[in-house]
Amino acid sequence: MQTTIQHLEKIIRIYTPRLEALSDETFAWKPHPHKWSKKEILGHLVDSAQNNIRRFIVAQYEDTPVIGYDQDAWVRCSNYQQHDAADLVRLWSLLNRHLSIVLANIGPETAQRKCAMGKGEPQTMQWLAADYCNHLLHHLHQILDLEPIAYS
Repeated sequence: MQTTIQHLEKIIRIYTPRLEALSDETFAWKPHPHKWSKKEILGHLVDSAQNNIRRFIVAQYEDTPVIGYDQDAWVRCSNYQQHDAADLVRLWSLLNRHLSIVLANIGPETAQRKCAMGKGEPQTMQWLAADYCNHLLHHLHQILDLEPIAYS
């Protein structure tokens, strides 16, 4: 788990200043009315952080909890398009710092406890943490117009 925590902390350290450098116009632009803006993608990452914090906490005391969420509904209900971009960047960074602390408090045996993300097969917390970092990178590269990183 320590390698994943270091990876998450590196992502926060490297990508926070890059996100802070984007203009409000860049963040708000929607490529299509039914596609998310960069601001909405970042909002999705805020939602993902919140849901993953819950997964990593609940899975420590419940046996194989199922914690999923409707990502489109969360983005729509939160109306991220109207949020201040700088506030979203700060919120994303702070939630991920908190997530890093939560992960650091999970011991090796506990990291093998399982949680399901909705309809998928239950996975260990260790696997979920590594997958979370891949998910972050996939979307951060979308936001920053960097080389795509595949994520399924």
